Amino acid sequence: MSKKRILFLGETYRADAITWINGLKEFGDFEIVTWELQTSSNGINRIKRLFELTKAILTIKSIVKKFNPDMVIAERTTSYGYLAAISGVKPTAIAQQGITDLWPQNSPLYIFKKLLQDYAFKKADLIHAWGNVMENHMRESNVTMSKVLVLPKGINLDFFEFNDASSSTMINAIVTRALEPEYRHDLILKAFSLIKQRNIPFTLTFIGDGTELKNLTDLVKEMNIEREVEFLGRIDNTTIPKYLQQANFYISMPITEGVSASLFEAMACGCFPIVSDLPGNRSWITQKVNGILVTSENHIKLAEELQWAFNNNDFTKKAIAENRKLVEENADYKTNMKKIACTYHDLMNTKSTTT
Repeated sequence: MSKKRILFLGETYRADAITWINGLKEFGDFEIVTWELQTSSNGINRIKRLFELTKAILTIKSIVKKFNPDMVIAERTTSYGYLAAISGVKPTAIAQQGITDLWPQNSPLYIFKKLLQDYAFKKADLIHAWGNVMENHMRESNVTMSKVLVLPKGINLDFFEFNDASSSTMINAIVTRALEPEYRHDLILKAFSLIKQRNIPFTLTFIGDGTELKNLTDLVKEMNIEREVEFLGRIDNTTIPKYLQQANFYISMPITEGVSASLFEAMACGCFPIVSDLPGNRSWITQKVNGILVTSENHIKLAEELQWAFNNNDFTKKAIAENRKLVEENADYKTNMKKIACTYHDLMNTKSTTT
């Protein structure tokens, strides 16, 4: 019997997408064909991306005719979700990546994106919510909740192995989020500038790239923390565990958050998490139990909490052990991707019996 074919619409360089695609191949034995927009969604490129999205409709139709997929899946419920909805392929699965996917909320394209999302929600046979925090927006958008699967893709726990580095005599912190404004890396740097003023030894490693690189490197020089801070850029996903296992703190201070695979990876590898106090993070982090939540925009508080955690080694050691168990029980890639792959096969079988 030939393999079932899936058309994947999304940015294939992203770690989330790689996990999704590889999981479907491994546990569903699917053949995957991918397509993605070539224009970034940053700044003025948003308008260019809109024009590309318009032209993409014909491109997707052509791919469908040539490839004849049994199913189409899409990252995000706006751009790619809309393209999946109009592709003519059934069944269709779309994934809400953030709390709403309608970001930024003050964008002049907000209403347009909302129309695209509403259409995608209506036409989808399955809607992925990678965490409970995403359900509220779906209910507010009048989504048929029986179509929603609440389950994270998870991470490969054989790959992201645990290492207890909590006894280190210095702060070895890591950040694995894109260098974009919404992740507030400038706030992290300001906090570590205070850490240096308090004569606490540290290293701070950034993994990832983005539009803020020059601004951030300039800020590092201005704050005289060049010796302590390193920007590694985008690195191969297979090398990320090594850096996480060497670190004892994971820092992430975005102003919006859905369900973060980066947080799962850090928790699995033994990094103590200090993250933004947002609903997406509260789903996984309980304040001063298995991590620390800090209000965005408050670099002074971030520095204080980091210093407190560093000085309370017994607390952090217990927390990171609990975090490994939490990820094993709720975000195991093998368990969760098997469920997702089975759901896709069921959808395809249902389609074949009704056509």
